[in-house]
Amino acid sequence: MEERADTELVSIPATPRVSTPEILTPSGQRSPRPVSKEGKSSTAWTPTSLISPRFLSPIGTPMKRVLINMKGYLEEVGHLTKLNPQDAWLPITESRNGNAHYAAFHNLNAGVGFQALVLPVAFAFLGWSWGIISLTIAYFWQLYTLWILVQLHEAVPGKRYNRYVELAQAAFGERLGVWLALFPTVYLSAGTATALILIGGETMKLFFQIVCGPFCSSNPLSTVEWYLVFTSLCIVLSQLPNLNSIAGLSLIGAVTAITYSTMVWVLSVSQPRPPTISYQPLSSPSFSASVFSIMNALGIVAFAFRGHNLAMEIQATMPSTFKHPAHVPMWRGAKVAYFFIAMCLFPVAIGGFWAYGNLMPSGGILGALYAFHNHDIPRGLLATTFLLVVFNCLSSFQIYSMPVFDSFEAGYTSRTNRPCSIWVRSGFRVFYGFISFFIGVALPFLSSLAGLLGGLTLPVTFAYPCFMWVLIKKPKKFSFNWYFNWILGWLGIAFSLAFSIGGVWSMVNSGLKLKFFKPN
Repeated sequence: MEERADTELVSIPATPRVSTPEILTPSGQRSPRPVSKEGKSSTAWTPTSLISPRFLSPIGTPMKRVLINMKGYLEEVGHLTKLNPQDAWLPITESRNGNAHYAAFHNLNAGVGFQALVLPVAFAFLGWSWGIISLTIAYFWQLYTLWILVQLHEAVPGKRYNRYVELAQAAFGERLGVWLALFPTVYLSAGTATALILIGGETMKLFFQIVCGPFCSSNPLSTVEWYLVFTSLCIVLSQLPNLNSIAGLSLIGAVTAITYSTMVWVLSVSQPRPPTISYQPLSSPSFSASVFSIMNALGIVAFAFRGHNLAMEIQATMPSTFKHPAHVPMWRGAKVAYFFIAMCLFPVAIGGFWAYGNLMPSGGILGALYAFHNHDIPRGLLATTFLLVVFNCLSSFQIYSMPVFDSFEAGYTSRTNRPCSIWVRSGFRVFYGFISFFIGVALPFLSSLAGLLGGLTLPVTFAYPCFMWVLIKKPKKFSFNWYFNWILGWLGIAFSLAFSIGGVWSMVNSGLKLKFFKPN
């Protein structure tokens, strides 16, 4: 009996007595503590391979205690990461097979999407100079804060912050961290998923109209029915179990995003410009209206760089050891991803504004392409562009919904002390998909509120990481690093308030009648 008790202390130190989570993961994929195909522990050597129950069984109790203490010491100094058994049941951390390639796919899929298509709308209010300056500053600012998040993932030896909210709690405190980070991250994930349903459904409808042409039936599907079709496809794809399992979808999303972004600005630039085009910033009837319009335009620029709410989750899918920490492949993949993101965002913004000027419709460059050149561009080429947008929206829905799925399952496993079955997991995802659909039907103007979305979620990308660096890393007080991060953080908060006000003003001023597309 004494030997059995010691064995349990080694297996599950300082945790409630639970069943081994790796064998019970719903997807059957490798969990944080790998197992072989036969269900036995992996034979790969680790610094504590010899500190196992099988090895300890013939050794006397005093020797066991020495080795147990040595294992605890190795964990404290960072050779081993303490694992929460519940993490092996959740979609974010169920599988840790990630690498630099996966990081590039996920970051690119999260960083490029429909938000790039509305950047020329911001240029219509800002003009050439301020548009390029604001886009450049935002790009390098968010690249710096992404580097901060990658470094803070394992800022404390032996501890991994696998989710953005966990890092916020470590920096701001348990309760304040939840209040500060939970709303913007959930709002960004759920709001983006809802907007993707609207955009994907509308794009599918236009794709059908282009392909079908005059042979369309007399009773085509309505826009809401196309939303339902797109939602159903999203729900089917969402049955993939965890974040690593959608790496292939992220690759498809990344390739399609790069392709249609390039096609949209190349097709726009290659066509004759409208005769009444002008590059003067859009004028407003009053000074206050001009200020609010500029704030809304800057919010659109900020929204183009969403995706930091997924940085911790993406890095959590990678194995990490003392000699090979996870931040190395994560940063390598992120650098590749953000190089291609720049190659998409800057040409779309600059080329779109050059092609349409201040005639750009509120829906963005894709709506302008359809409105001005519907009869000038070959139908097959135009249909291909719209189809790529649909594929990208389907892929982006999966990665932005994964943190919400993780939250649902975390609540279930914490109450039941067992992993979700396949049916429970599927039920959560079906429920979430249709809730997003109903919100989109009730609020069909969400797809045009890029300024408001950018303002409300801006702290996640531009402000919170700077505060977290100061509070966790604790640079020398009044040093350049200390001043630099405090100033960037408070500037981000100020911009968030201003951009949110500008987004609300734009929404009210337009009478909630904005549409993503304005076809003839």
